Amino acid sequence: MIPTPPYSAILWDLDGTIVDSAPGITSSLEQTFADLGLPMPMPESMMRWVGPPILDAFRDFAGFDERMSALALRVYRRHYLKAGVYDAHVYPGIPEVLAALAATGVPMSLATSKPERTAKLVLDHFDLTPRFAYLTGASEDETRSKKSDVVLEALRRLRAGGADLSNPVMIGDRHHDVEGSADRGVPCLYVTWGYGEPGEEAGAIGVAETPEQLLALLGLAV
Repeated sequence: MIPTPPYSAILWDLDGTIVDSAPGITSSLEQTFADLGLPMPMPESMMRWVGPPILDAFRDFAGFDERMSALALRVYRRHYLKAGVYDAHVYPGIPEVLAALAATGVPMSLATSKPERTAKLVLDHFDLTPRFAYLTGASEDETRSKKSDVVLEALRRLRAGGADLSNPVMIGDRHHDVEGSADRGVPCLYVTWGYGEPGEEAGAIGVAETPEQLLALLGLAV
């Protein structure tokens, strides 16, 4: 008999949680700055760009105004969709976690700040799309990109599909996941194999250093 997780629905972050997408993101950023004729951010600071909405990153990390951020986003997307989106790999053990959860019948939704179209390309590439009932991400115009807004939309879709939302949980690797899900009343399980820095797990209800530990936190036998 397959055990049932204690959670009634599960939301997943993508970058840094399911896939290591940093190589494609950072290389696309390098090409973007080169095209714009601007100096590159310092290499040691590049990882902080991976995870938050890219439009916000241009504003917060590069200091771009609204017009420049929009231009940089268009250039970035052109490079990323051409090649960067596939310059990634699935973290070892994650396909097995997704398969184990799917076997329980608990509904799962993606909840990523990556645009939905791009997120689907990634999951299709790695044959992981069928594991999810819904693929929820940022809107193409980035008006829905904050993690709390993405989580709210994921919950709306799950509810409309008849999912039990009495005890949902979020899985992510950055403080954006912990804080954004908390804004919507959803606790977060934090994973350490992604891009978060020490302290970003503050507020999470559990921390997993391996996929096996994540399964245990989800109430499934390792």
